[in-house]
Amino acid sequence: MSNTTFLRTSGGILDSAKIVGCKVENAKGESLGKIESIMLDLTEGRILYVVLSFGGFLGVGDKLFPVPVDALQWRVDSKGGLDRCLVDIDKETLKSAPGYKKDELPSTADRTFASKVYTHYGFSPYWED
Repeated sequence: MSNTTFLRTSGGILDSAKIVGCKVENAKGESLGKIESIMLDLTEGRILYVVLSFGGFLGVGDKLFPVPVDALQWRVDSKGGLDRCLVDIDKETLKSAPGYKKDELPSTADRTFASKVYTHYGFSPYWED
């Protein structure tokens, strides 16, 4: 039996290279894809959101779904290695979330899209605090 620790986003330090590619599951243990990238808010010096790939077959038709980092929990093993990323959403919530195709990155000129992402998952955008 392995020891597993859950880290909230408010604690711990993780290498971004270990986050990208991390498999994502919900509370039911259903696979929700993997983390493709981390979008940074350079103005604020914060993570804007992580980008989750979900759906498609062999990379065809994949859609990307931004998820606020506060929605994630990180499961690390006893050696501190990242095991899984957990998010408390179901597949239907993810399917209806704001997203985009891999070759259609949303505009970063304003925060309208990012605001929709945060409110879809029940979070207040940090830039509105």
